[in-house]
Amino acid sequence: MPHSSSAVTPTFHGHLVPGAMPQVSPADIISTVEFNHTGELLATGDKGGRVVIFQREQESKHQPHRRGEYNVYSTFQSHEPEFDYLKSLEIEEKINKIRWLPQQNAAYFLLSTNDKTVKLWKVSERDKRPEGYNLKDEDGRLRDPSMITMLRVPVLRPMDLMVEATPRRVFANAHTYHINSISVNSDYETYMSADDLRINLWNFEITNQSFNIVDIKPANMEELTEVITAAEFHPHHCNTFVYSSSKGTIRLCDMRTSALCDRHAKFFEEPEDPSNRSFFSEIISSISDVKFSHSGRYIMTRDYLTVKVWDLNMENRPIETYQVHDYLRSKLCSLYENDCIFDKFECVWNGSDSVIMTGSYNNFFRMFDRNTKRDVTLEASRENSKPRAILKPRKVCVGGKRRKDEISVDSLDFSKKILHTAWHPSENIIAVAATNNLYIFQDKVN
Repeated sequence: MPHSSSAVTPTFHGHLVPGAMPQVSPADIISTVEFNHTGELLATGDKGGRVVIFQREQESKHQPHRRGEYNVYSTFQSHEPEFDYLKSLEIEEKINKIRWLPQQNAAYFLLSTNDKTVKLWKVSERDKRPEGYNLKDEDGRLRDPSMITMLRVPVLRPMDLMVEATPRRVFANAHTYHINSISVNSDYETYMSADDLRINLWNFEITNQSFNIVDIKPANMEELTEVITAAEFHPHHCNTFVYSSSKGTIRLCDMRTSALCDRHAKFFEEPEDPSNRSFFSEIISSISDVKFSHSGRYIMTRDYLTVKVWDLNMENRPIETYQVHDYLRSKLCSLYENDCIFDKFECVWNGSDSVIMTGSYNNFFRMFDRNTKRDVTLEASRENSKPRAILKPRKVCVGGKRRKDEISVDSLDFSKKILHTAWHPSENIIAVAATNNLYIFQDKVN
């Protein structure tokens, strides 16, 4: 398991994953990052509807330091752009979320979703091909039955390794609004998909029917005051899930209570500090991500300026609050004008729930150690991605005299943002998506 103290001290080194292009095309911008349950595979989705899977290098005697490097394993087109003729709406191919299923056999399975359609993909390897068919020749053409004079026993011949991705299920036509979350249940038989106003429960075997478990759509849309921003199942209890809202609240629901979870079991909300009230209060309190800890005891939420940790047993306030970039509080007006204030940052736990990671601007990302209360700001950049280069902590200066190693808050590049990150389930290896580049950093001790 990762050591929390070493995770936050600046001993990460990393590399830029092969295949990242220097010139940014909108289709190449990474929109989601996710490790599988063992950490051996890492999947990314982009705005062009593609899924790229990276596989961890196996350790070799000749190159022991290469263990931990990830190289491209498979690339496939998951979603294509579509057009809804009834509503005259274009449906983007952008991958919003990827979720892995635990591996049951030699193949891997993952869910990917765009705004409307969830797909279940099977990723498998093939290194043998059958030869010696009776009814087909070697080119696959059908043979004339009258010319077949003897029966052959087909044999399997070795071939170059091929990784195939095939869609096994397509779950469509269940969401009126844009899907923002998918979450696999701990029973591994069901999963849920959430859009702005509804959450649906699916069985992996049934594609033409889902059960609506949350519906917050008012009878009159003019009375709409909040939307669902994220949702996730409890890691161990298959009946429990949470969803967050644009009003900064979290609702925990129990599916044993009723089929439609309109009434929550628990309601988490922090009372607003009247002294901090401003025009932007509602916008910056909107929760962009919610994650259960691996233990299932805590919930982590990310809003625009902070990360909060909630204990499931205490609803009235978070037990921990971490300031991600409080120096932007004075810049909210300009961030509102350039729409950055609506950016949706994600947050992740390390494998032991002792460290939290989330993104910021200028390709900075933040780590918070829950035990020592230390925090660090690191940067994902090409300079830092040289082999074995150690990440140095960065500091942002807010007015006054700037030190040599500090960067002024006025010099931050708001077009460079770390929205999507992932942490290896058991080691100090992190993946950070910066626009169209994927950086992988690992702790020096690994």
